[in-house]
Amino acid sequence: MVRELIAPAPNQVAWHEIPSRPLAPHQIRVRSYYGAAKHGTEMSLFKGTASLRGGYDNRLRLHRAEVPGVNYPVRLGNIIVGKVTEVGSDVTRHAVGDMVFNYGSFAEEHVWPQTVRRLPPDVPWQAAVCLDPVDFAIGALRDGNVRIGDAVAVFGMGGIGLLAIQLAKLAGAYPVIAVDPLESRRELAKTCGADLIIDPTSTDTGLVIKEATENRGADVCIEYSGSHHALQAALRGVAYLGTVVAGAWPGPYPAGLDLGAEAHMNRPKIIFSRAVSEPNPDYPNWDENRIFEVAWRYLASGALQTIPIIQPVVDFNDLLSVYPQIATHPQEYIKLGVRFPHNSESEASRTS
Repeated sequence: MVRELIAPAPNQVAWHEIPSRPLAPHQIRVRSYYGAAKHGTEMSLFKGTASLRGGYDNRLRLHRAEVPGVNYPVRLGNIIVGKVTEVGSDVTRHAVGDMVFNYGSFAEEHVWPQTVRRLPPDVPWQAAVCLDPVDFAIGALRDGNVRIGDAVAVFGMGGIGLLAIQLAKLAGAYPVIAVDPLESRRELAKTCGADLIIDPTSTDTGLVIKEATENRGADVCIEYSGSHHALQAALRGVAYLGTVVAGAWPGPYPAGLDLGAEAHMNRPKIIFSRAVSEPNPDYPNWDENRIFEVAWRYLASGALQTIPIIQPVVDFNDLLSVYPQIATHPQEYIKLGVRFPHNSESEASRTS
C-alpha cells in the first residue's frame, strides 16, 4: 500500500492508502523523493472556497450552483520529483535509476507515462517543482504583453509572483515593483531582483507606483495575491490605457471594489490570465506545451532562482501537522517543499 495526503473535507488532512498498481507497457513506476504544494489553487480546494460558485459547466462555460464545485476527498500536492524503480515492457525514454518529475500528489509512489521529464543531474529538484508557477508567470507576462522598458508591478509574492518578478527582469522591464504585505515575502522579492518593494499595509500603493514611474503608472500590473484590495491598488497604480493582469483564482470578492474611480478615468484593460485554458490567446503559434518548453529552458539553465522560493522543506511524515499551516501561517510558508524518506545523502545533495 502507498500513502497519499488528501483533504477528506474542507480544512482537513488525512492519509489515504492506495494499492500499488501494475504497470502498463508504456508506464514507469516512480518512488517519490521531493515535492511541492501549489498554494493558490490547493488552498482554494483545502479551505473550500473553490466550491462556493458551484461546478463549472465546460459546455456552457459557466458555473452552476446546482453542480458540486469540489468532490471531496481531493489529493494534495502539485509536482513530484522521484526515481524510476520499474519500467514497462515498451518503455524506451527512461531507465531504472533515472530521476524524473511530473504533476502528482504527495504520495510515496506514482505510476506515470514514460513521457514525463527527466531531471538532469546538475539541476536542483527545486527547479523541477517550480515548473507549474513558471508556467503561469510566463502566461501572465505574455497575456499582459510586457515589453522591454515597461514598468511592471507584481502583486502577491507567492511562487508565481516571485517568478514573475524574475521573468519581468529578464524581459527588460524597468522598474519591476513587488507588492506584498508580508515582510518575509518582501525580503524574497528583493532576493529575486525587484527594483522597488512596497508594503501595502503602510502606504498608498497606487500613489507610490505613480511616483516611481514619473507619474505615469505601471504599464502592466500583474495581480497574483487574490486580494480585492490588491486589485484595487493595481487599478489605482496602472498607467492610462495600461493593462491589469488578473491571474489569481480567488473566492468571491466582497463588496468594496470601486470601478468608478481610477478604473473609469484611466480606462485600463483587464486581462484574465490562465495558462491552462486552451486555446491560448496566441493559438496556434502558442499553447501551454510551448509555454512549458520555454519555462523548463529557463529553469534548467539556472536563469531563475528557485531554491529560495521552496521553503520550508519538511518531511513527508510530518505533513498532517504541517500542511494546514500553509493556510494559517502564510508568512512562514512561501511554497511548501516536501522531502520523502527514501532519498539518500548523496541524492539529498541536489538541494544546493
